[in-house]
Amino acid sequence: MYTVVVADDEEELRGAILRKVDWESIGFQVVGEAENGVEALELVEKMKPDLLLTDIKMPFVSGIELARQVREIRPTTQIVFLSGFDEFKYAQQAIQYNIISYLLKPISMADLTRELFVVKEKIDNLFLEFNNKRQKQMEKSEFLMPLLLDGYWCQEKGDREEGLIKQALECGIIKNSSKDFRYVVLVTNVTDRRGSNCTSGDMVHSVDSILKKYVRYESFYWNGRIISLLIATAAAFDKYLHILVGDVVQSIERIMNLNGVLGVSRMTEKLSSCHDAYIEAMNAISYSKGNGSGVYYIGDEEQAEEIDAQEILKIVMEVESLVRGGLETEIEEYMERLFGRIYEMRLSRARINYLMVQIMAAICKIIYAVADGEEIEQMQKNMLLPNLFFQDGGFREMQGRLTEFCLQTREMIGSQRKKSSKVLCEKTLKIIETEYGNGELSLVMVSNAVNVSPNYLSSLIKKETGKTFIDLLTARRMETAREMLMCTSMKIREISEKCGYNDQHYFSYCFKKYSGLSPNALRQQVKAEDCSG
Repeated sequence: MYTVVVADDEEELRGAILRKVDWESIGFQVVGEAENGVEALELVEKMKPDLLLTDIKMPFVSGIELARQVREIRPTTQIVFLSGFDEFKYAQQAIQYNIISYLLKPISMADLTRELFVVKEKIDNLFLEFNNKRQKQMEKSEFLMPLLLDGYWCQEKGDREEGLIKQALECGIIKNSSKDFRYVVLVTNVTDRRGSNCTSGDMVHSVDSILKKYVRYESFYWNGRIISLLIATAAAFDKYLHILVGDVVQSIERIMNLNGVLGVSRMTEKLSSCHDAYIEAMNAISYSKGNGSGVYYIGDEEQAEEIDAQEILKIVMEVESLVRGGLETEIEEYMERLFGRIYEMRLSRARINYLMVQIMAAICKIIYAVADGEEIEQMQKNMLLPNLFFQDGGFREMQGRLTEFCLQTREMIGSQRKKSSKVLCEKTLKIIETEYGNGELSLVMVSNAVNVSPNYLSSLIKKETGKTFIDLLTARRMETAREMLMCTSMKIREISEKCGYNDQHYFSYCFKKYSGLSPNALRQQVKAEDCSG
């Protein structure tokens, strides 16, 4: 049973649609109704419907703008437009916003029912396509897997990047040798509600069915994860990347009823840097331990200093992962197993010291990427430098020092992330405080200003304040408007513009919804109180 929200400002038509259509027999369940675009958007964010049936002409927020904003917050929601004949070409402009059907007014309930059956079949096909099992094509794997997993040196003579581009062209990964291409590596893990990894090769096609809507891509399954190389221009990544990853996570949750955990690398200009990008995506996903669904950008978690992954051993990568997101007991148990293996292998002291130096260097890079200057200075005094002198200690002393160093680093990362979250929230609140009068102010604009992804900033604000970005922005605008209405003689139109609203009627609607009184009613109330006083 698919869920649907119905939005139309004509109460009579909306009521007829709700009452006279046998929704259950078609395969839908109505979970909300709205009389304007603002209410429709709020319902989509709250109810997470599979379908939004909306008039294209809506008060306050037009159907086109509603579709755009729905795509930002809920990219898996499909949209059906009801439009008059003269609005049809206008409606077609929104084809990029998940518009699954256009229905022309006037329309009978019988015709609407028939069209909804067609829409139902289209959504069925989308769900089936996501879930369909498909054998992974291997034509490109001989190039792609070594490129990402091993960072192999191209066999072509001459410049390495040119050789890689030539091979990528030959196997069809890219269509031309344009220097405008950029690359991002996406790592996807699918887990059950207990956090156990249940990713399988059959799921590659499911992820691909989402990726193909936004960018060029190549994906494969490896060692319990789905690895995707995304290929697009920088502008396309800026526009679609945060929507794309949200679509993947939401589809895994809604269709598979599982958790989707995604690690996202930084954008790189070169194929020869894609192995480092893969390591970044893996490092990003390490921060997700036990937190259910989520998208983790390495740029959100660590500063831009890159770890030289080419020279780090598998053991070092496992330690890094545990330090970033492991439990205290997991670190202690891993160190016990690691030093047990070292003892059994009878490694020379020189080999052991080399391994310890590699582990220490990798952890130090994490510290310098995550911590601020004050935190780093404190760690140097309390634990960093003393732990570097483990070479002269006994075997178990070495294990104890390294374990303690990892545990203290883990604790520092946790406290630093909390501190960073508060700083980002403070920056966001400051921007709202100073820029609330800008009618163009949005979550994407603020996320660009504080240099994190919209997904990350949105979840961080919700976690820190219990409110959404829109809630905070609206509250600031409404409180300012209330003060102006009560304390100045400014016209309502002027106040609405000062508070970031170009449409006075929309402003009045929002103000009444927020405060319970219209702007005029508030002024009359204040005037009456002054007279009685």
